[in-house]
Amino acid sequence: MSRAFAVAGPTPGPARVASARSGASEAPSRVRAVSERTSGHVACVSQIAPIRVRRAADVDRARRSIMTRVATSAPPAMQETDLGDLPPGKGASASVSSMGMGDGEVPMNDAQRKALARSAAVKDYNPTRAARYYAKRPVAQLVRIAEIGSALGGFVLDVSIDQRTGSFDKNAKRRADQLRSKLTNLGPAFVKVGQALSTRPDLLPAAYLDELTSLQDALPTFSDADAFECVETELGRPLEAMFGLITPTPIAAASLGQVYRATLKDSGKEVALKVQRPNIPDGLELDFHLIRQGALLADRFVGSLNTSIVSLVDEFATRVFQELNYVQEGMNAERFARLYGDRPDVVVPGIWWEYTSPKVITMDWIQGTKLDQQESLKEQGLDVLALVNTGIQCSLRQLLEFGYFHADPHPGNLLATPDGKLAFLDFGMMSETPERARYAIIEHVVHLVNRDYEAMANDYYALEFLDKSVDVAPIVPALAEFFDDVLDASVEELNFKTITDGLGGVLYAYPFNVPGYYALILRSLTVLEGLALSTDPKFKVLGKAYPYMARRLLTDPRPQLRDAFSELLFKDGQFRWNRLENLLREGAKSDDYNGADVLPPLVELILGADKPGEVNLLRPLVEKEAIKVVEALLLGQSVEVARSTQLAPIVALLPEQLKRLPPIKVGSPEEEQRMMALREQVLKVYGMLQSSKGFETRPNATAPITDALQTPAARRFVETVVSGVVQRITARVLRELLGEDREGQTSAAAGSR
Repeated sequence: MSRAFAVAGPTPGPARVASARSGASEAPSRVRAVSERTSGHVACVSQIAPIRVRRAADVDRARRSIMTRVATSAPPAMQETDLGDLPPGKGASASVSSMGMGDGEVPMNDAQRKALARSAAVKDYNPTRAARYYAKRPVAQLVRIAEIGSALGGFVLDVSIDQRTGSFDKNAKRRADQLRSKLTNLGPAFVKVGQALSTRPDLLPAAYLDELTSLQDALPTFSDADAFECVETELGRPLEAMFGLITPTPIAAASLGQVYRATLKDSGKEVALKVQRPNIPDGLELDFHLIRQGALLADRFVGSLNTSIVSLVDEFATRVFQELNYVQEGMNAERFARLYGDRPDVVVPGIWWEYTSPKVITMDWIQGTKLDQQESLKEQGLDVLALVNTGIQCSLRQLLEFGYFHADPHPGNLLATPDGKLAFLDFGMMSETPERARYAIIEHVVHLVNRDYEAMANDYYALEFLDKSVDVAPIVPALAEFFDDVLDASVEELNFKTITDGLGGVLYAYPFNVPGYYALILRSLTVLEGLALSTDPKFKVLGKAYPYMARRLLTDPRPQLRDAFSELLFKDGQFRWNRLENLLREGAKSDDYNGADVLPPLVELILGADKPGEVNLLRPLVEKEAIKVVEALLLGQSVEVARSTQLAPIVALLPEQLKRLPPIKVGSPEEEQRMMALREQVLKVYGMLQSSKGFETRPNATAPITDALQTPAARRFVETVVSGVVQRITARVLRELLGEDREGQTSAAAGSR
């Protein structure tokens, strides 16, 4: 039985490029761009032939027909899915503010449990189990080793010859193409390794990076019949009962699965359907077992390595195996949306749990263009740098605020929608920054700004770069030598890759063990900076990141950041108003900045009660600075008023005796200059705060001050400051009077002589 249908309609102007992304679990699940190069009115007629599906139980059984409409190309481009229109529990998660969400993790719901139960338990990475299993199967290991050796041995030999003959750079592009081809032929495990290497400029030359990047996109497909059979087996229904329209061939193939574009039969919603490759867990297990055996040899015989290669292989393999569970990927996507979906410029595809299982996942179809297709973006009038900046701000929240982050943010996983939003896709590979490390990274930045290299070296304990048994004293001079040169440039001029490359040299020279999460952080920010640099060679990711750091230091109430904030502002017992001014200026550039949020932490710093049993070493410094500020404001105002030309008419009416009095002074010219400069800086900071975004619009923005003044600690602070100001002004007056008296006595004595 067959049936025909027609799709007709105008497609004006030049071809539109729509990138469909499924949110695939693996790094390579890139939905390739689909070009609809048609014009005028076009009628496409497709004879709906039966889809033949191979049954695993009996390959010789007659293949049954599946009656469903199948398009010969992707369905017509539809308007971008409105995530807010989807029914709760079926489509996209509602955009929920991340405030108060904790880490965004919630218990598994009924829909997710049903999805997980639709197929057998998902195999996880267990090197002990694999070692036991393959110890009894030496032939399988030898056969696979021979395949790997024959594939890569020739490549290694060619590269060795190139190095000896001095033609390494000349032949780099050709060798890179060979490597990409060989990794692709070796299967998913080696494709994943190649994808990881494509983001490591510290390990491979640029020619190799460019070539291996193509592993992120077009990969060989597997049988469509196998894919459709998997969908029916996993979801327990025939295709025609679930989908009204589906592409007959995948629009993208990845290392672990391939993606089809479809519409749901019951709602007509356009979705991306990703299907896992057949028998992939067993193949991955054997390959990673062999890779791990090689890593064991490297750890044993290569003494120059600071990092355990086995640990890196185990962590990488664990993440790859996690990508095999598409239910977990869907849960990852929803957690990501809960934490970061409150940003108006970020899009996260929703999950259709009724059509999802451990081997099949159905997500919202998101129309758009990959960020590395910059010519297409420009043609659509989209701002690449604005999109990259959105990615940077969202990534900083992922890495440093909630700690749950997208661990595979290569260009294929970042999609620009037609209305200029940034869509994150592929949530199979996620990672987390430990809470202590999040604060340690921010503290590390503060120590870097302060050039406190000893504190920077000690940060590596908290970051888990160093074992506590390692003495950091020899590391301090190395940090100073590198960063003193780097810090001569302004923050906006710092190139992230230059810093990571230079720091990498320091790390390599000492017994550092870089945690996996940190390598993923560097990879994330390096990818974003690379995308921006291709558009603007002067773009600096650190310059864009600094406003976020400034906002966190100004507004985050967590004790760890309050300590870092205080450390940044005070040095050698002196309060650095220029630092506070710079923080306010940079923090105001952050999208999430609200001036009213700055007051509570500042009030807590100035008026907060000391913790029981703790000696607050900062309190005397705060009180000392407050006394100086109040004195500068009072005396500075008095001096300005007294010297104002507007008082000339009044002064003219005074008796001659008063007119002959010396002008008002507050000390030596140098003292007066310092006091007036302090007054000017304080008033400037106050003006910046008062005029900042959110300060004037928030009712009772100064309520934290009035509330704090009611506390006993604040009253004691005010008494101390008032007493100190009175003492300083009294001392100034007495000094001036006594100074004049001594001058008079000296003049009289000289006259008598």
